[in-house]
Amino acid sequence: MEHARPLPAYLIQRYHGWKATTWTENRAWYRRLAEEGQRPRAMIISCCDSRVHVTSIFGADQGEFFIHRNIANLVPPYTPDGEQHGTSAAIEYAVKALRVAHLVIVGHSRCGGVQGCHDMCSGKAPELEEKTSFVGRWMDLLRPGYERIRDLPAEEQLGALERQAVLISLENLMTFPFVREAVEGGDLSLHGLWNDIGEGGLEQYNPQAGGFEPI
Repeated sequence: MEHARPLPAYLIQRYHGWKATTWTENRAWYRRLAEEGQRPRAMIISCCDSRVHVTSIFGADQGEFFIHRNIANLVPPYTPDGEQHGTSAAIEYAVKALRVAHLVIVGHSRCGGVQGCHDMCSGKAPELEEKTSFVGRWMDLLRPGYERIRDLPAEEQLGALERQAVLISLENLMTFPFVREAVEGGDLSLHGLWNDIGEGGLEQYNPQAGGFEPI
């Protein structure tokens, strides 16, 4: 691949620092992870946003979470069409091969993907309507959420749409037969969270109350 280039120097320096400290101090643990394989208790689906750091939020060790990240932490509906589906493949592996006990969707404040969906659906981002826009076509998954919040006061819409991204993902998860079977059999539980990045807050969806509540 002629276009590949060496890592930036600052990343190389950080790697050497990690290898000399964290890895050296926990050498036996890393070798155990390599030899015994992963046994994560939970799968986390979160946003690609660099500010979202779920392992820090939960104080998780390496090997504890099976993590998948995509734009706006969205789960598409079950679509067995023979095409390539990265998020669906990750879910299948987590549920059927790793047999995780928990599947957690983590949304967050000031989400750029959600902002893009809002702009697209309200006619402010025609470029996202183009068929060639990967982001736009991915954010089509959230269009039903926009319809649910479009009549709210303008200042409340983005926060509500961020939470809708979590709810739509939870709804779509249940369209996967193997997810539904695991949930109904008591082997898997689904959870929806929303993280306020600036305030460090965390809310969880309570289906009994029909909304998100602070943790």
